[in-house]
Amino acid sequence: QVQFVESGGGLVQPGGSLKLSCAASGIPFRLCTMNWYRQTPGKQREFVAISTPGGNTNVADFVNGRFTITRDNAKNTAFLQMNSLKPEETAVYYCNTKCPGGATYWGQGTQVTVSS
Repeated sequence: QVQFVESGGGLVQPGGSLKLSCAASGIPFRLCTMNWYRQTPGKQREFVAISTPGGNTNVADFVNGRFTITRDNAKNTAFLQMNSLKPEETAVYYCNTKCPGGATYWGQGTQVTVSS
């Protein structure tokens, strides 16, 4: 059974940092591409960051060097370190994975609120 446990969200002041985690089970994690997306009410879900099985990473243009995606294949966990957060980045953040064979899975999301 495929399962994701996301954690690390919460309330942070503008300019603050959070580190999100996505612990996966039931998938061949080291062979899967891991992504982070986010969604605010009334808007489409948008791409944030990607980590490939080969170790390549990329982030959305709006990140501007503030976010870092990493993964620990031994622990089947992906991370998103977010620094210098802005109020407009308040959203539900989701982990997503694409595995060999085309299977795609989503986590349940974790709320990030950036507010003073």
